[in-house]
Amino acid sequence: MLPFILKRLGLALLVAFTVSFISFSLLFLSGDPASALAGETASGEDVEAIRVLYGFDRPMLVQYGEWLFQAVQGNFGESYYFKLPVSTLIADRLTVTMTLGLCGITFALLTAVPLGVAAAVRPNSIVDRVALFISVAGQAMPSFWFALILIVVFAIQLGWLPPSGASTWRHFVMPTIVLGYYAMPAIMRLTRAGMLEVLNSDYIRTARAKGAGEGRVMFKHALRNAIIPVVSLAAVQMGFMLGGSIVVESVFALHGAGYLAWESIARNDLPTVQALILIFSMFYIIFTFLADVLNAWLDPRMRSS
Repeated sequence: MLPFILKRLGLALLVAFTVSFISFSLLFLSGDPASALAGETASGEDVEAIRVLYGFDRPMLVQYGEWLFQAVQGNFGESYYFKLPVSTLIADRLTVTMTLGLCGITFALLTAVPLGVAAAVRPNSIVDRVALFISVAGQAMPSFWFALILIVVFAIQLGWLPPSGASTWRHFVMPTIVLGYYAMPAIMRLTRAGMLEVLNSDYIRTARAKGAGEGRVMFKHALRNAIIPVVSLAAVQMGFMLGGSIVVESVFALHGAGYLAWESIARNDLPTVQALILIFSMFYIIFTFLADVLNAWLDPRMRSS
């Protein structure tokens, strides 16, 4: 198991290094960053002064090495727009995003796992059809459109929930549903497929032949084995959710890291955009690595190697 973990760790570090270089290169994709900062009316002397001030006159690899060295220490520079340290700016917003991500994955698991189990227990029934419809709709429906529908129905027409903000738990209800609904189809399908495979296993038929109750068979024998890949998938989905919170936070005006990303892109705040891309990517890499380690730990063949 240790060689597998070391191999995965090396791959994760390689991906992280690649992502860091790509996120830094974004600074130069739109042209000369000094000209973009100076504005259209700036003179050549002003552009050159900004280029020297921010170090854009140095070779790109030198700038990248210095930026990476500072980023590893948590220093991403100063925001061009907010005039604050980027690390402080992100730290203030990250709590909202993490809360939304945890609520979203919890909602997805509590909803998708029971539906997947019910669909596997009664294949081709009305429950299975409903689960299939939810799964297809979750993949086909854009998250921003689903968010707007919830706002129109539950905030404007019924007045049950606030349409925006993050001051109380009620403000997180609709964003949690939208973000969690994004992860439900994959979790539901994996749960259903795993349960169908396990329910047709020999040890399940043996347990039933010994007189074990249906509830004991389902939850102690079948679900315990079928849920293993679902836990790993949930870890990966958590990484997706944190990165995909940009749209949800923008629609519901939640001032988290996702909303900060939208603000920074709209205002050409490149240091903040660079840092957010790197942080969101690192979240995904970390959760994917943890999912691989968890799969290896749960697999008896990997533990014995």
